[in-house]
Amino acid sequence: MTAAETNGKVFLITGASSGIGAATARAAAAAGYRVVLAARSSDKLEALAAEIGGLAAKCDVTEWTDQEAVVSRALAEYGRIDVAFANAGFTVERGFKGETPERWRSMILTNIYGVALTIRACYDALVETKGHLLLTSSLVGRLVTPGSLYSVTKFGVTAMGESARQELNGTGVRVTVIEPGIVSTPFYHQQWEGMLEADDIARAVMYAVSQPAHVDVNEILVRPTAQDV
Repeated sequence: MTAAETNGKVFLITGASSGIGAATARAAAAAGYRVVLAARSSDKLEALAAEIGGLAAKCDVTEWTDQEAVVSRALAEYGRIDVAFANAGFTVERGFKGETPERWRSMILTNIYGVALTIRACYDALVETKGHLLLTSSLVGRLVTPGSLYSVTKFGVTAMGESARQELNGTGVRVTVIEPGIVSTPFYHQQWEGMLEADDIARAVMYAVSQPAHVDVNEILVRPTAQDV
């Protein structure tokens, strides 16, 4: 899809202030989309919005009123939403005794409930434009890792993507689940040579949204070549 073909179309991203979200925002802007950036980190969000000419909207994805406000603002400013990327999420320490219950609760609410709220908030706007819904799951949304409640949440996101696809079938809305392996972002504290970069995942996202309307790329699993699982 060329910049001319995306001119005027609107791309909404949660978790947009850094990592995969920020990389995708830059890629979408370069492709000609008007970009709506949603995240809790307002300083980073405003800086990115100034860089790419996007619309910054502070948002806690676990709060329904915040999600409604982001969508309302996008529609008020731009009149439409063509792509919604439910990307916000985070991980905690592994082990069923390795993290506090409070952190567990925050992660589960962000990674699962927050994604469901994004789907709900953007639903009617995406049906109106026959748009595209994308969800960030993970490689560990396909395989379990020891003591990882994060893995459990990403299994939930993968299932949510298929559930949404089935519900939206017949509306013209396409649904893609993005499943990265290890990516070199602030998300991971350990760094090693050959990790994926956020731009690698952004290219996968843009590949999915650039397909013709009759092509629905439902899942994209992207691993580093050197990753052994």
